[in-house]
Amino acid sequence: MSSTAPRARTLGELRASGWESRDLRAELRANLLARLRGGEPLFDGILGYDDTVLPALENAILCGHDLIFLGERGQAKSRMIRALVGLLDEWIPAIEGSEIADDPLAPVSAFGRERVAELGDATPIQWLSREDRYGEKLATPDTSVADLVGDVDPVKVARGRTLGDELTIHFGLLPRTNRGIFCINELPDLTEKVQVALFNVLEERDFQVKGYRVRLPLDVLVVASANPEDYTSRGRIITPLKDRYAAQIRTHYPPTRELELEIAHQESELPEVDGVDVTLPPFMAEIVAETTFQARSSPDVNQTSGVSVRMTIANLETLVANAVRRALATAETEAVPRISDLFALDASTQGKLELEYAGADKEEIDVIHELRRRAVRTVFDERVPVEGVASVVAAFEQGWNVEVSAEMPADEYLEGLDAIPGLREGAAALAGGESAARLASAIEFLLEGLHLSNRLNKTEREGRTVYAQP
Repeated sequence: MSSTAPRARTLGELRASGWESRDLRAELRANLLARLRGGEPLFDGILGYDDTVLPALENAILCGHDLIFLGERGQAKSRMIRALVGLLDEWIPAIEGSEIADDPLAPVSAFGRERVAELGDATPIQWLSREDRYGEKLATPDTSVADLVGDVDPVKVARGRTLGDELTIHFGLLPRTNRGIFCINELPDLTEKVQVALFNVLEERDFQVKGYRVRLPLDVLVVASANPEDYTSRGRIITPLKDRYAAQIRTHYPPTRELELEIAHQESELPEVDGVDVTLPPFMAEIVAETTFQARSSPDVNQTSGVSVRMTIANLETLVANAVRRALATAETEAVPRISDLFALDASTQGKLELEYAGADKEEIDVIHELRRRAVRTVFDERVPVEGVASVVAAFEQGWNVEVSAEMPADEYLEGLDAIPGLREGAAALAGGESAARLASAIEFLLEGLHLSNRLNKTEREGRTVYAQP
């Protein structure tokens, strides 16, 4: 966005500049068409919606429709709504002091009309940036009509104005976003009384306050978000309001693990420490994403609530953080997450799942551990061929055992490594290199995969894990 607003500071200067008014929907439509013609993306950083959500959203904007995003938590609904601001003009003029951003060439409020009638071309104007034209409200049961639409201002009445005077109105959030985009997050949480108050805004494009005989036309795009469970099961959006939202856009989770990881890498803020290089093996990242995918199909997890991509992001960040912490403790220069670091993900996973039968047969932590075991086994089966580990299994059958720990220096993993045929080669192929830290990570992955494949026993005690023959 340009850092400086246009120069016109009065209505006369604005007219002399040749500026022309246009309504909000025409503005959004024109800017969207310019992007489409130029091959520019509608949003930056929104992945996986190119063939599903974005075409529906573009259609809604071209039609000038108010719209509602329907989807489970963590599906970028709020992010997309806020990104719609990018389709607004960089700057628009408004009458200075107007609470509802009156268009200087076509004022609608009593204040704006009186100002222009009194001062004419000398009417002062201000310039609003596109960010100034966005309003948002998280719907809660205590949200009132006054919050969204407006109410009588007793202070203005006390100053001598009559109740029939439009200037006694205290405007709510919606009219204050006139000529802009207003978002209502979690729409079903509004009471029915408040939902009824939105009828006129969505259909007649105006609003009324209590018993006033005043109707002010509003130029505002009303966008909302909702969870399908609230929207359909509890039925808390009243039917006439549903009907007034011309477009309902269904969002979804990433359909593939690869896309889930692409989003997680884009959104995560991985810890960085001077003197420590972080390497995230692909199989460890896949385990993190696969855990989320397992949760989205688990009968133990309430699927109507959803499992957010935020779980993958938080787990990825935590996994790397634990590896960095170990590297600092052992004075190593490379931090590489291992299977034994997965215990740290308990803290970043708990609270992000809603169990189907909470407190019945399984505790949340037990469900998390089971999901993680399935994820490791799935990734192991995809990455490690059975014939490739036969020699490793044979060595353990001859009496070998290996002890590992989240706090163990990587060099200790290499002691006796070459005595187990095929282990170094298999680990190096998985690790993508032969540094001690990378090999240690791959060794743990191989051993845990063999255990989950019922080829090795696993014993845990005092923070250490021993893999041995069955």
